[in-house]
Amino acid sequence: MNAPPTFECFLLFDGEKKITIEKDTKVPNASIFTINKEDHTLGNMIRAQLLKDPLVTFAGYKNPHPLEHKILLRVQTTPDSTPVEALKSAINDLMSELSLFEERFQEAYKEKCENMD
Repeated sequence: MNAPPTFECFLLFDGEKKITIEKDTKVPNASIFTINKEDHTLGNMIRAQLLKDPLVTFAGYKNPHPLEHKILLRVQTTPDSTPVEALKSAINDLMSELSLFEERFQEAYKEKCENMD
């Protein structure tokens, strides 16, 4: 079978970085982030969050190949910001949203369990 071992989709190898940054020389204020060991779940969440930022003019991602466990995230910003700042802000906002979601989910689950008694 041609599929790589399943552990390769989430374990970073020695010396492998989670995120690498490459300046996009074709477009001003743009960078390409390679995020290793991730897929469409994270790529789409980050892209959607980036597009909520008025300083971001473009955000898109792709998975180069179905057997490669990485995403390429391209971000372009206005001159007032940098792609790195925009990505950091988007990740912080996502972490806040997910923490709130977890809290509300646990409250709803607890309430549901109490009503079942």
